[in-house]
Amino acid sequence: MPTTRFFSRYVLRTLLVATATVTVFFSSAQAQNYPNKPVRVVVPWPAGGLVDVAARQLSNRMQTMLGQPFVVENRLGAGGNIGADQVAKANADGYSLLFTTSALTMNTAMRSPMPFDAVKDFERVAMVAYGPLILVVPSSSKITSLQDLINTARTKPGTLSYASAGIGSPAHLTGELLKSRLNLFVVHIPYTGAPAAITDQIAGRIDYQFANAAVALPQIKAGKLRALAVTSQQRMPSIPQIPTMAEAGMKDFEVDQWLGLLAPKGTPPAVVDKLVTEVNKVLQMDDFGQALVNAGMHSAKPGRPETFDAFFKQELTQWTKVVKDAGIKLE
Repeated sequence: MPTTRFFSRYVLRTLLVATATVTVFFSSAQAQNYPNKPVRVVVPWPAGGLVDVAARQLSNRMQTMLGQPFVVENRLGAGGNIGADQVAKANADGYSLLFTTSALTMNTAMRSPMPFDAVKDFERVAMVAYGPLILVVPSSSKITSLQDLINTARTKPGTLSYASAGIGSPAHLTGELLKSRLNLFVVHIPYTGAPAAITDQIAGRIDYQFANAAVALPQIKAGKLRALAVTSQQRMPSIPQIPTMAEAGMKDFEVDQWLGLLAPKGTPPAVVDKLVTEVNKVLQMDDFGQALVNAGMHSAKPGRPETFDAFFKQELTQWTKVVKDAGIKLE
């Protein structure tokens, strides 16, 4: 009997080792051949916005290096959740990728239930960029500073409105954070993306918003919007005259949203490694960094998926606490 048990364990161990060897070999073979067809990069935000600009800058260079099209698809709705849900449920083969922002962690902190599990349903591939938000008002507005905005909101409660790129978006949660910190009564107007929100604000239908730089900077430089403050720790090189939120009077108010590449859970490790290697090459390209700066962002440093994963979970914990402490609720 002992001999039989020993033989059974030996056979089991042999099968496990063989299976692991085949898996590694198959994964390596996939990576060597990857990609051999177009790769879909889902951007859950509209064309022309901050996320779209960064995704296209990255995809164009990945396409050149890997010899296959990296096709950006804009899938809008639900504060980024519709596009993210499509990728979460896509085949885990490296041909469906998600390029998104901090909205993914913010949505998870605010929404229950979610159509997917932001932690368990994705492989974090690479952090690509960071982008502050800019607090803007129409150029025709009588509000000329953050303090003016606060005073107006307090003396005329319920009369001011702020826009966002959608419920659960970074612009929304940042707007709610300001509102809750100062106990302001203002009205939130969600849009399907930042460009639409900017258009209505220029037309005077919206009083203020925390806009992403990609869509706000051209309008600021054209004199159609007035910038009051930026949400980063340091001033933005493209508008160095505009103060940070801290300099404008709001201490400990820093929101520097991240932009990154994710894949469906279960994507072969060798494929993920290949993507990481190529993304890290792009992050070291001077022209890529300059393209991001021109759009109001800055490039992330080359890194590893495990670092992105740890940061992602840390940020999710942070935003969950902010939402709970501030009593922020979806409308």
